[in-house]
Amino acid sequence: MTSTQGSTGSQSSLREANSVRILDAVRQFGSITQVELSHATGLSPATVSTIVKHLLASGTVETRHTIRSGRRAQLVTLAHRAGLLIGLHVGERSLRVAISDSAFEFLDQREMPLPVDHRHDTTLDRAAMLISELVDGLGSALSETLALAIAVPAPVNPATGAVAIPGILPGWEGVPIGEVLGRRLGRPVAVDNDANLGALGEMRFGAGRGTGSLLYVRASYGVGSGIVLSGELYHGVLGIAGEIGHTLVDPHGHICRCGSRGCLNTVCGAQALVDSLRHSRGTVTLTDVLDLAEAGDPGCQQVVIDAGGAIGAVVANTAVSLSPEVIIVGGELSRAGSLFLEPIRESVRRRIPLAQSQKLEVRAAELGQRAELYGALALAADLAHIESVAS
Repeated sequence: MTSTQGSTGSQSSLREANSVRILDAVRQFGSITQVELSHATGLSPATVSTIVKHLLASGTVETRHTIRSGRRAQLVTLAHRAGLLIGLHVGERSLRVAISDSAFEFLDQREMPLPVDHRHDTTLDRAAMLISELVDGLGSALSETLALAIAVPAPVNPATGAVAIPGILPGWEGVPIGEVLGRRLGRPVAVDNDANLGALGEMRFGAGRGTGSLLYVRASYGVGSGIVLSGELYHGVLGIAGEIGHTLVDPHGHICRCGSRGCLNTVCGAQALVDSLRHSRGTVTLTDVLDLAEAGDPGCQQVVIDAGGAIGAVVANTAVSLSPEVIIVGGELSRAGSLFLEPIRESVRRRIPLAQSQKLEVRAAELGQRAELYGALALAADLAHIESVAS
């Protein structure tokens, strides 16, 4: 009798452990077929099918039919009613918020402008009010929110959750961003650098899906990158891994916000790009430069090409060190398409170690301006899982 109970208990524990593995895979990929679940978890198709049926009956997952490789397949997602996820992206000039269900389907999103050198207190107050408004508009309550994650345009120390380098994001230094926003909303909050979350978004939902290592380049008002190694974001000890915008490119150049001289950001940041056009084009914004380049303005096109070349040289050197499977380029400058991407590709092709060892592909980001939001939602989902396991 005791032996039967022990066997039943062991089977129950095994089924629970396998259920966690399957839910982890569904949470990671957002939506995935049962065949893909079998490959991702190492479980047999029969085991996957049985557990999915149990999860479906309990309302934990939902299934629907789809077509993969010309064949009918069953797609598994987390149940929509399993709670809300909220992703935020604090940019140089705007705040964006997205709310999704636990299957990463966007339910609502909003963007609002931010003043230059906005401070953490007013920006997080605005974020909290906007989130409350959006959640209320969905007929939901903040208590239904599983977790939030916020992307910021500065390196974040993973040990403290605060901006790692003074001067890069004035008015935010030393602030435990996640804790501050978490107190305002009463929900768990994670925080990371926006390029890191862009990398996470593209890895799980975009151009990097199916790859275990990638270098994501975010070329916007500043230049940064996110590094994924063995399927995990790599932050480094202080969270400054991937900060290619602060690599030295001109020993006699201008002083960067970080305090160093001649950083890539002083050459390819938005301010440097528009300043180079001030004499010939007057006062323009980064958006103006991209619009004019698309319309065929030769001066603006040259600025974009030069930026691609300078960034490409740094990216190629970084790729030599990391040897990623793919390089993905996003951010505002990627709007220029091949005009911006080709100089980066050419720089990568010219690096002999890369050319000899592998054909390293440089891809355009698939998620566009949503990459960081998708990454924030993915990080929020990971946080929600950690919280539930801890409890």
